Amino acid sequence: MAYPEKSILVLVDVDPSGDAASSTAALLGAASTIGAPVALVVGGSQAATDAAAAAGAQVVLTAAGDASSLTVPVVDALQAAYRQVQPDAVLISNSIAGRDAAGRFAVREKLALAVDVVGVSRDDEGVTAQHSVYGGSYLTDSAPTFGAPVITVRQGAVDARAEAVASPVVEELSVTASGAAAATAGEIAAEAKTSSRPELRGATRVVSGGRGLGSKEKFVLVEQLADALGAAVGASRAAVDAGYIPYAHQVGQTGVSVSPQLYVALGISGAIQHRAGMQTAKTIVAINKDGDAPIFDVADFGIVGDVFTIVPQLIEALEARKK
Repeated sequence: MAYPEKSILVLVDVDPSGDAASSTAALLGAASTIGAPVALVVGGSQAATDAAAAAGAQVVLTAAGDASSLTVPVVDALQAAYRQVQPDAVLISNSIAGRDAAGRFAVREKLALAVDVVGVSRDDEGVTAQHSVYGGSYLTDSAPTFGAPVITVRQGAVDARAEAVASPVVEELSVTASGAAAATAGEIAAEAKTSSRPELRGATRVVSGGRGLGSKEKFVLVEQLADALGAAVGASRAAVDAGYIPYAHQVGQTGVSVSPQLYVALGISGAIQHRAGMQTAKTIVAINKDGDAPIFDVADFGIVGDVFTIVPQLIEALEARKK
């Protein structure tokens, strides 16, 4: 078939249940600002295909996945789709699985790779990627001198959304297995999930705590506010190093980069390494007893005071509004 002019190939992240990940709408939205979105769904359910179509894909390519084999089947399908569509760029979520697939695919096709991008645009020479660099102090653009760029997009960084297409084309992709060595997944015994909080990466709201909380026991205040807001829980490196919370919750240069609609920083001084991972948030609220803390330099709203006095009142007010 003939694909749209200025096609942008988008790899849809698929969760273990086979549904499209929450990053899908933003990826297709970003693609729509620079061309015509063509989605690739590997190993997904019909619901994943429908979600890609509803999010604005003009064409949805589907390919069978191998649940027991990691990454390689996705890269095989991505390579087949790239050669068939010949897109101007390839957009992939900056998730763990997305970064893995993007790197492998870029090496196979000898294409330039731009990672953790916060925006995309197009000029007379092609597609460019926008990066937040030097701890978020600057925004800069990158573009390859050859070929289509492979771009991983930071979750939550792009607000654009594509309009749904009335009758998107759905096509099954023929994929020839590469035979590349692949890790396989066996049965994983997971502990029962006791929290309904959203995952930190890609969350629309995040509440983070720092060393100012004072102890692991007092860090529960961060979790209480997160639950009142329906937010994910984050932390500064100092809080993680102090043992208040596991590393998986660390936000910053050496942790997770987030771009939520709302970021609340409790007892976080705001070292440049932490700000590098969160200052692209749309609204930043900081509560700290030190009025000179660097976090206030990037905060949209700041409260100078004791978190143990202010936050319980905030939680009480939030709970009252729910009644």
